[in-house]
Parts: sequence; structure tokens; C-alpha cells
Amino acid sequence: MTTAKYCYGLVCFVPLDSSSPRIFGFSEFLTGLALMVLAWTIADVRYLFRIRIAPLPLLGITFGVVASVGLLTLLTDLWCAEGWLVPEGSLITPALWQALLGGILFVTFFTWMWFAFIRPPKYGRNNAIRFSQTLYLAIVRGASAELAVIADELRHSVKSLIRYAPDIENIKNEELIKNTKNKTTFANVEAYANDLLLLVADKRFCRAIIETSPSTALAIFQEISETKKYGINIKTFAKNIMNEALSNKDSFLFHETEGYESGLIGCHKPVSHAMFSSYEMVESMRILLEPDILVQMKCDATQNEAYCRVVLMTLQDYIAKGCKQHSFVLWHAFENIENSVFSIYRLNGVDKMGTDCDLMSSLRVVVNFIKSAIKLLDEKDLSRKQRSRKCKNSYQIADSLCDRMAEMIYKVIAYSSRLVAPRRQCWWVHYNLIWARLFGLNNLNSPTGKVVKFKVRRLLYDEIVKLKECPNFTGAGILGFCLNVFGLSISNSEYSKDGKPLHKAVLSWARKNYVWLHNEYKGIAEACLVEGMTYDAANHRLVKTYPENGLRQEPSHDYFDLEVIMKEEHTIV
Repeated sequence: MTTAKYCYGLVCFVPLDSSSPRIFGFSEFLTGLALMVLAWTIADVRYLFRIRIAPLPLLGITFGVVASVGLLTLLTDLWCAEGWLVPEGSLITPALWQALLGGILFVTFFTWMWFAFIRPPKYGRNNAIRFSQTLYLAIVRGASAELAVIADELRHSVKSLIRYAPDIENIKNEELIKNTKNKTTFANVEAYANDLLLLVADKRFCRAIIETSPSTALAIFQEISETKKYGINIKTFAKNIMNEALSNKDSFLFHETEGYESGLIGCHKPVSHAMFSSYEMVESMRILLEPDILVQMKCDATQNEAYCRVVLMTLQDYIAKGCKQHSFVLWHAFENIENSVFSIYRLNGVDKMGTDCDLMSSLRVVVNFIKSAIKLLDEKDLSRKQRSRKCKNSYQIADSLCDRMAEMIYKVIAYSSRLVAPRRQCWWVHYNLIWARLFGLNNLNSPTGKVVKFKVRRLLYDEIVKLKECPNFTGAGILGFCLNVFGLSISNSEYSKDGKPLHKAVLSWARKNYVWLHNEYKGIAEACLVEGMTYDAANHRLVKTYPENGLRQEPSHDYFDLEVIMKEEHTIV
């Protein structure tokens, strides 16, 4: 069959052969497009997020390629059906042209699949803007299901985010040292990384990380610890992660306990170790162990126990590294722990309170924390200064951990001393939960423990002595605590040997000064006595009454005679 040929100078045209092999036409394009649309439609948030943060503008490229290939395949089929003219030659045959169009569509689809499924994109120089915009819009929308997926996806970009994020604190220090007036400028990828670390501090996003993707928090803090970039813009994120973890009782803080409770995860404690086992990182951030005040107020005993557990991790590393400097973070954490039992006075007048009530459980947690902290101190050789038997005044900042532990015990006793009734409840808290567990036989009997107990006895006695110079209810409560725990007569029991020096000193002070205190400050003097203990003004003695119980059919009494000193001898001139 002869083919018509039309020549114009050196260029000849021939009709397109409609019988040429058909590889990729408009019908095949529509079939492929339907499959692509189906794949794009059923793709969830995870894969759409990956496509949007790819280093190439895949959405725009895909639309352009699909539109162009569709138009060209349609024109190709029309050209072939009508037999319109094409340049003569074998440079591009109809089969090669169709294969080229199909190949372009295939490469586009495969590129999409590569970034969506095979190799998820990470934050970098080529996608810093798209990454930031996509994450920003997702967090602004705040859909919990979407944030849960994106929180997990962020894990892939943690290394690059931390690597590009500028260490602002270090840069500021260098500028101060060099005394330069020129501010450091950051490249786009660094500036966006800095903003992203602040963006992910959104409370809703942190909640999604705690609930569904703690591995992201693990990756972030592990990378910070490895790179030692403690000055990056991560403080708000760290604070909110701590708040959300402490508020959510299904978080890693409550599952990473001990091996006998949580198995292998309890032994390794991966997320807890990543966040809290580096004292240097915790101290640099300053805010990691500082939950919001509202979160602290709502914490129960279980949450306080979780908080104590992570504080002990930081304390262990602090002790292991030699306690070379005063730790503001740990000292504030100690305050948070001791303040958790501040409200023990609410048990006043509550007669039928079980031993498993939350306030009592919190008190057990604090006492256990103190014992664990002293045990950690025993594992390290303390300096002579730290084990000095010279105790500082309670109002001064403690210079050593021994002093701080003693001050913590002192404050726990001071808080619990405000509980004065009912008698049974008062005895259980004062003696069973505090004194017996800290000063009882074989408790805190190590070298460090003995030093701490000496310092506590000194602090307690100093507070009682101050009643003579400056009568106050704190000292009155502590005197009442001691009288309740020790009783009105010296015991030779082995169980009371740790408290015997303080017991003798307290009884001696009370004998000489209680009558004067009652005459001058009756309200404060009455605050020195818990339920079951009274002052017999007629006979100038203290009376402790033991109610009938078991085989004892009638109440019994202990008496402690007091010295009477003339009022005028104590008149203040």
C-alpha cells in the first residue's frame, strides 16, 4: 500500500499509521488514572502527610504530568484515527511515543509511591518550608486522630531537626564572651528547625505523643543527649511532655516501673531514662522536672510516686558525677515532693479514714523517696563536709545533700505535726508512717543515714527551742509530734534508741518551759498537745490518756510533772 507523502522543501510529512502497535492510549490512561485516584483517595493521613513534605512539590508535579499525559494521549489517538500528517522519519515512532507517555505517568506514580510508602521524607534543606507549613496546619486543625499519626511520623525527622536546630543558649554565651554586637543569623533550614521545636510544644500535640507515640519523645531526648545540644528551643516541649505524661496514668511514667511489674520495659525504662537519666540535660533545661502548679495540685499518690521515680533517676546521675555544683532543678524537685504532703492536715477530725487514703499513700511515697535518696548517697563516698555533724539552721539553703535530706524529713514532720486528731489517726501518721520508718530499728542505719538522722534531730530541737524566743505554731506542732511519738517517759527499748537523745532533750525543755508557754501563749501551748494529751493546770503536769482497748477495761494515764517558774522572771524588759 502506497503512503501519500507531502514534502515542503527538505521536510516531508506522511499520514500517521492507524495500524501501528498500540501500547498506551487514552483508554489505558483512563484506566491508570482511575487506579491512581483510587490509591490517592484511600490514602490515610500518614501517606498524605508524607507526600506534602516530600523534597519535591509532588502534588503540583503530579497534577501537571497527569493533565499533560492525558491531553497528549487523547491527541495521539485522535491523530492516529484521523490519519493526520506527522514528520517522516524514525526518530520517534508511534510505539516509542506511546511508551514515552506511559513511562512518564509510571515514573510519576512510582515517585509518589516511593515517598509515601518506601522512603518517607525527612526534614531537610529541600523541604524545610513545606515541612513547616504542613505540620503547622495539622497542629492548628488539632484533630486528635490526625495528630496521633503525625506525632509518629515526626520520629523520622528527629535527627535532622535536632542537627539543624541552633543551640541558642550556647550562641548567646559565645556572643557575651566575644562581646559582639552583631546578632547571629541562621539559614532557613536552621530557623525553621528552631520554630518547629517550638511548634511541637503545643499541648494537644504533646498529648498525642504521650498517648500514641512515646517513641517520638524517646527519639527526641536520645538525640539531644547524644548531641549535647541542650540549648535548643526544646524547653516548652519538655515541660508539656512532662505535664501530659504525669496527667495520663497510661503513659510511660506509670508503665516503666520495675521489672517485676512491667517486665523488660520496666527493667530498661527507655523513655524515662532518655528524659531523666542525664543530670546535665535536666539541669540545662531547668523545666523538665517542674510540672505546672495545676498539675501538681491534682496529683494523687500514684502520680507522686511516678514523679519521685524520675527524680531519683536524675539524682542518681547527679551523685555519680560528683555533685560538683548546686542543683537548682533537684532542689526544686525536692520541694515539689515534700509539698505533696502539705495537705495532711485535712485528716484532722476524720475518724474512719482507712490507711489506704490518698494523703497517707502520698506520705508513704515521700518517705520511701527519702530512704531511696539516702541509699543512693551511701553508694558514693561523701566528702567530709557533706558528712559533717555540724547542722545548718533550717532557714538557710542547704549546701549538701545530707543537709537537704534532713531538711526534707524536717518539713515532712512539720507538715504532719498539724494533724492533732483523732488520736488513732495521729499516732498512725506520726509514728507508723514517719518515725518508725525513718528512725526505727535498722532504718537509715548506714553512715549517711546516721548523719542525716543526727541533722534531723538537731533541726527538730532547734525549732522547739525557738518557742522560748519566738513562740510559733510550727515549733508547737513539732513539740506535739515529739511528745506523741516518744511519750512522757524515757524508754529503754532497743526500738527507741535513735530517738532517745532527742526524747530527753524535748522532755527537759518541756519540763522547764511549758508552764510559762501556757501562761503567756495559751493557744500555742494547746497546739503542742495532740488528742489524748492534756495539760493539768492545777497540778502543773501533762497527762497522756490511753483509752480502753482490748483487755484494758478502763483508761490509763501517764503523767509528766512540769516546773513552775514565776511569771515575772520571764517578763520581757
